[in-house]
Amino acid sequence: MTNTAAAAALFQPTRLGPLTLPNRLVMAPLTRNRAAADGTPLPLMATYYAQRATAGLIIAEASRPNAVSQTYANTAALYTASHVAGWRRVTDAVRGAGGRMFVQLQHGGRVGHPDNSGLVPLAPSPVPLPDTVHTASGHQPAVVPREMTPDDLRATVADFAEAARRAIEAGFEGVEVHGANGYLLHQFLARNTNLRTDEYGGSVSGRIRFVVEVVRAVAEAIGPERVGVRLSPGLTVNGIAEGDTDAIYAALVPALAELGDLAHLHLVYADPDAPLFHRIRADWPGTLVANPVLPAEQIPADGGRSAAERLLAAGADLISLGRPFLANPDLVARLRTGAPVNPVRDKGLMYVGGELGYTDYPTLTPASSRSVRPMTSTPSETVPAVPAA
Repeated sequence: MTNTAAAAALFQPTRLGPLTLPNRLVMAPLTRNRAAADGTPLPLMATYYAQRATAGLIIAEASRPNAVSQTYANTAALYTASHVAGWRRVTDAVRGAGGRMFVQLQHGGRVGHPDNSGLVPLAPSPVPLPDTVHTASGHQPAVVPREMTPDDLRATVADFAEAARRAIEAGFEGVEVHGANGYLLHQFLARNTNLRTDEYGGSVSGRIRFVVEVVRAVAEAIGPERVGVRLSPGLTVNGIAEGDTDAIYAALVPALAELGDLAHLHLVYADPDAPLFHRIRADWPGTLVANPVLPAEQIPADGGRSAAERLLAAGADLISLGRPFLANPDLVARLRTGAPVNPVRDKGLMYVGGELGYTDYPTLTPASSRSVRPMTSTPSETVPAVPAA
């Protein structure tokens, strides 16, 4: 695809499995810590996501499939009837605004703390996070996780599958399995966090095994066309050092492709100039969602449009954007018309609960392109600041 064709394609309808998307822009999953303490989505979350329903697809924030998988305080979950009911309010609001929505399923693995979950974290091996963990009571030293037993592995696979079923019950069109950013599935892939000597460790084929088992179970539970996977090749966040990145993804991507016609593969920080991006594109027969590399501290003046067009021209099918959607509920309209974009405001509001810095970002009026402040619902409970998942 040429750059000119990519520019036009960004705003054209396309297909994602059984879904018709009105454009190729995806709202990336963004942890904002606005759920209740037990993981139930609060009403304010329905307002937030409905405001952004013009995205071709919304992938809702990371939601845990069981209690021990919790990362930080006030993050969302999907393993009780209360969680399903809370998310149903959100999906109803998004659908009422004309949107489509997946949810990301995430197990934190060693990125967790008993102060948050009440449980010792599980991980491939007893290798602690080389950092403190943010908890409701502040920064705490990371604890040594408990190495997962065969029973733990089987139970976790089953929990992912059950959370996927609950997601469909809650009204989501599908789920995205989080295999990126240094959380549990990524920990199995990396040499420095997976020291196992059984069939889930050692060789590349051993280290990808758990990821493939989780995705297979989720696909069998709800159908492969409803299942996406997020990967972050080479990313070192949360203390990850894969060690043999090229070999891992040369094996993992084809193994995932063999599971059926999965909805999508989602690459974090995709670089259209990197050979690995092009090899993954060649190895992946289905829809490729690419998340571009954007400046760490600001939203580009064009809202990420040029980066999106470069990735489309390089072979991506959909483009996911995080912070641009966070600060611009009407991002699709702004990118289409070239209107100025809002910057992310006070970073201290990112993870503290309430509507400030969450549902109060201004939108453009259709007639004058002047900024207005959208109406919001009652503020949610206030929670301590914690980092993004």
